[in-house]
Amino acid sequence: MVPELVARLTALGHEVVVETDAGRAALIEDTEYAEAGATVVADPLPDAELVLSVQPLDRESARRLPEGAVTVSFLPTGLETDLVRDLRDLGITSLAMELVPRISRAQSMDALSSQSLVAGYRSAIVCAGLLRRFFPLNMTAAGTVPPAQIVVLGAGVAGLQAIATAKRLGAVVRAYDVRAAAAEEIRSMGAVAIELDLPTLDGAGGYAREMGEERAQLQRELLAPYVAAADGLITTAAVPGRTAPVLVTRSMVEQMRPGSVVVDLAADSGGNVEGVVAGEVVRIGHAQVWGGRNVPAQMPGPASRLYAQNLVHLVTLLTDSSDGADGAPSGALSLDLDDEILAGACVTHAGVIRHEPTRVLLEGPSEGAGA
Repeated sequence: MVPELVARLTALGHEVVVETDAGRAALIEDTEYAEAGATVVADPLPDAELVLSVQPLDRESARRLPEGAVTVSFLPTGLETDLVRDLRDLGITSLAMELVPRISRAQSMDALSSQSLVAGYRSAIVCAGLLRRFFPLNMTAAGTVPPAQIVVLGAGVAGLQAIATAKRLGAVVRAYDVRAAAAEEIRSMGAVAIELDLPTLDGAGGYAREMGEERAQLQRELLAPYVAAADGLITTAAVPGRTAPVLVTRSMVEQMRPGSVVVDLAADSGGNVEGVVAGEVVRIGHAQVWGGRNVPAQMPGPASRLYAQNLVHLVTLLTDSSDGADGAPSGALSLDLDDEILAGACVTHAGVIRHEPTRVLLEGPSEGAGA
């Protein structure tokens, strides 16, 4: 939450309680929350009806919530199996921001896209900072300095923002994505679309389908010359809940020129580049390889504001719009699981795991499934 949005929640009838120092990493002081109408306390959980956070609560914190409370956060269910079991057994309703359906009505709640926007921008800035040469073309009396050659792999929200930022900095940008619509989107950003003689892999929800190893190997072979010619390589291909595909092998990076830079935004989920280490800069051949770790948190101000906007829109959907007896907004929660947004985001509710892939992972297939 950010102070300027507290009033949006109080206008719905909610009492907003902020944990002490919650905004410190985003350079927001407790007094700013208080001035905006929130109450700041050291331990807000025992009386909480609705808990908003970035990362999921730890298991100890979850056990301190009252039964029937609602939590909203990112919740990687495949990695947080013990927590999901606890939430189920405690009767806690949990909503996962990464499970919000990618439909038009839910765009304002799409936290994956808002945080990818931040990460994509950051990736180009990191690349420019590590690369010991100019991004733009410079023509001087002493001679001409050619522009940097940047390649971006993956043209989702993060990739397109990386392209746009690198272009604004003056680089020559080429980009590739396995989806059919991506080439036009890449060109719309002023970059050159790399076109390989391979079938596209469009999947559900705007994501790419997983590729087989034979196709992946052929793709790597076709991309190798573009990687070798790049001064900077930015990779952004990640799908929530899955291991990132390896798009670039160590041998491909070893073909890059001295001083080259690789920025891997997917390092947290295994990495697109073989040999990348999340949170570290490693050297492969002549290139520096930067592994992104929780990249949006490296720009906490804009990341917090965008995420808070996503949360406010979701809380509005969760709030009963009727007025109380005194004519003021009631502030009552109304979890309508017939609503496709709330149904899609819901992991646990009333002692049941409602997100089917997570339920199968933790409890196994239902009897008669597949019959």
